[in-house]
Amino acid sequence: MEEIKPSLMNFLSGEDFFEKILVVESFSYLEELREKFSAAEIFFVTANEDFFSDAAKIFYLDYREERLPFPEEFFDAIIGDLTLEVVTNPQDIAAGFSKYIKQTGCWLTSFRNIRHWKVLEKLMRGAFGGIVSRLYTRTEFERLLYASFYKEVNFLPLKKKSPPKFLERLLTCGFDNFDDDLQTEFWLVRASRSMPELALLKSMFTSEVRAEFSRIIHRIEYDIATEDSVKNFWRLFDAEKIFPDYAAAFIRSVVVHRENFWRNMKKFSARAELEEIIDEAESLYDFDTGNRLL
Repeated sequence: MEEIKPSLMNFLSGEDFFEKILVVESFSYLEELREKFSAAEIFFVTANEDFFSDAAKIFYLDYREERLPFPEEFFDAIIGDLTLEVVTNPQDIAAGFSKYIKQTGCWLTSFRNIRHWKVLEKLMRGAFGGIVSRLYTRTEFERLLYASFYKEVNFLPLKKKSPPKFLERLLTCGFDNFDDDLQTEFWLVRASRSMPELALLKSMFTSEVRAEFSRIIHRIEYDIATEDSVKNFWRLFDAEKIFPDYAAAFIRSVVVHRENFWRNMKKFSARAELEEIIDEAESLYDFDTGNRLL
């Protein structure tokens, strides 16, 4: 893969804690990732059987044609430049990668911008030769990612400035230049499986605990064995040492019929923590919409 600078490493922050990382063809990231995440397991997929590095566990295969030999939701991050540039069906690859990423994980990649002035200049001269490559607009790539089960997408531009007269010519011809798109040669992308606040929720307890908590909450919401369901709510709350702020945020994320849920909780609960949970959930709701829950 072509080396892109500035690199996808610019998307990583001190808050990222990766235990398992997959690098796709972009070998230039291996040493830097090994240095930044010294305790992580790093895996590298490449079709180049002559490549070797002791910075990662190497798997020789073509990710465009072969299924990756890993369990689902195995990686905290998948990293690779231009991974959708030379593929038959880009959404198949994007959605396929998402299956291997944890609910709290992300995919870092990049793509060549078809609206960059150099591409347009070649087209105007009839000299464009990128027939086997897929070029994307930012809007198209973003739509593709949301259709492939990613919940949040962030972009960074990699720019190469146009000669002023040529940019002026494009604008005169009617080309929009939103976000200075005509001078962005590559877009760097971070696509996350979950919204940040939900990723935080998912990181605190196991998927089994979250699934059970969600099931109980929905039973309360929809009046299913309500009194027993409320008792089970507090039983799990105590057993797993769930704290009120977490319970409030979790309820906020899964409950649709909030008024009925809180009515049932208040009817069958005698716990002091309930008011704290309600106050926190109400403040979250009020912050987003300006409305009260109750």
